[in-house]
Amino acid sequence: MARPVALDTGGAAIRCEAVTKSFGKVAAVASITVTLAAGRTTALVGPSGCGKSTILRMIAGLEAPDSGTILLGSDPPKAVARRGGLAMAFQDPSLLPWRDVRANVALGAELARKPADAVDTLIELVGLGGFAGHRPAELSGGMRQRAAIARSLVSAPEILLLDEPFGAVDAMTRSRLNAELPPLWRDRGTTAVLVTHSVEEAVVLSDRVLVLSDRPARIVADIAIDLAPDQRGHDTQAVRALAQDVFSTLELKD
Repeated sequence: MARPVALDTGGAAIRCEAVTKSFGKVAAVASITVTLAAGRTTALVGPSGCGKSTILRMIAGLEAPDSGTILLGSDPPKAVARRGGLAMAFQDPSLLPWRDVRANVALGAELARKPADAVDTLIELVGLGGFAGHRPAELSGGMRQRAAIARSLVSAPEILLLDEPFGAVDAMTRSRLNAELPPLWRDRGTTAVLVTHSVEEAVVLSDRVLVLSDRPARIVADIAIDLAPDQRGHDTQAVRALAQDVFSTLELKD
């Protein structure tokens, strides 16, 4: 299977320097400065409406900052997106209803203008091998989200941005997806940034949690998540302890 092309980063995949963003008179993001390491997963958590998704959209090049700079490696986000080095997955899988699973997953490679030779392998890896010919209406919510994650990975992106990707599925399915899907991007060395409202999910999935203040978003805590793979279950003591640390930080900043 194809692997992401390494960014020329010197170890840093994403750099945000004094990034600000407002919508009219509403300040959304206030002077965010952070460097995210290549090949690692970083989670953004904070109060609802604090600017998490706005930060993700600026990293994706979908929104331009009012001031400051964002670099993915040595390039601006739109340049990385144009060469197919960036992919994004949303809470809504947004699969094309007239395409079956195989064609929906292949779309990720088509849009990135890259070979689609990993389509069937990824479909198997996300547990949809028996459903490659099914259309979205024939799939459960969790299955549609699996297909969307496969679509985002099929182009072997250097950077994967995840905006509440598991927020629309039931708790049992969410827990299963949390366990099964992250190894797909971790094992390929992809740099991932995750937005989630679930503190426990942030701890389970990430190597680092950035806690944001209420709007306008500022980074108020930076918590390293150093867990072995067998400690990354929702019911482990290590995850519960780290999640409590993050909760405590959120409460202190309210």
